[in-house]
Amino acid sequence: MRVLVADKCGFCFGVRRAIEMAGRQCDTGKRIYSLGPLIHNPQVIERLHADGLTVIDSPDEAESGVVVIRSHGAPSSVIEELKSRGLEVVDATCPLVKRAQQRARELAGAGYRVVIVGQPEHPEVKAILEDIGEATVVENGPPKLLNAARRIGVIAQTTQTPEAFRRVVVGLSELDFEELRVYNTICSATVDRQRAALGLARRVDVMFVLGGRNSANTARLAQLCDATGVPTFHLETSAELTPEMTAGRQVVGVTAGASTPAWIIEDFVAKLESL
Repeated sequence: MRVLVADKCGFCFGVRRAIEMAGRQCDTGKRIYSLGPLIHNPQVIERLHADGLTVIDSPDEAESGVVVIRSHGAPSSVIEELKSRGLEVVDATCPLVKRAQQRARELAGAGYRVVIVGQPEHPEVKAILEDIGEATVVENGPPKLLNAARRIGVIAQTTQTPEAFRRVVVGLSELDFEELRVYNTICSATVDRQRAALGLARRVDVMFVLGGRNSANTARLAQLCDATGVPTFHLETSAELTPEMTAGRQVVGVTAGASTPAWIIEDFVAKLESL
């Protein structure tokens, strides 16, 4: 059995940056918190917890010390609240997420009706919504209730697919409006991983996509691979791999989401090769 690994997979720049920033804070000996999981990978979060990082859901839970803002960002009002309570804030928001936040604020401030192509419950999207107060969030097709909007501004959740973003923009272009302003805020690393995964999926007999089940970009990789018709498994670690998944397969493909560390990928490949 041959095992092929996608040439673009695993940690992206924003995730690696957030983990390094949190790690440096853990070395200080202070109380360290992250407002929500720093990234969407349970195994990495467990390791960070062992190093001293405590995940909290609300600013009220931080008594003193340092609060690290997760890679998905947080509303500016929440960051200001943390600072006003005397807490030290380390902002590990991915720079590309910050760019999407800034574009949304610019559009809202200029009077555009903001449309976010993304998932309403994703923390990145929720932070933007809290920041600008009102927006329309869509995942696949154009929103139905924008006929009264004269000026529309569009951004994307950074882990969206270009195809979903394009469908929304094309659909919006058919509405009656005065102006449509579009900012493509999709992360290039996300696109690279999607293309690499698709290319690999078309060459193998079975595909494994590694990453947290709470990871939007990992789930999207699994959906894309599955859509090619190749049997696809979304797993978190090698502990979930069974011999039945590879039975009769000659060529096996492996990819991983942007929040999946190299050690999980390497361990998984080693177990595959031992079957």
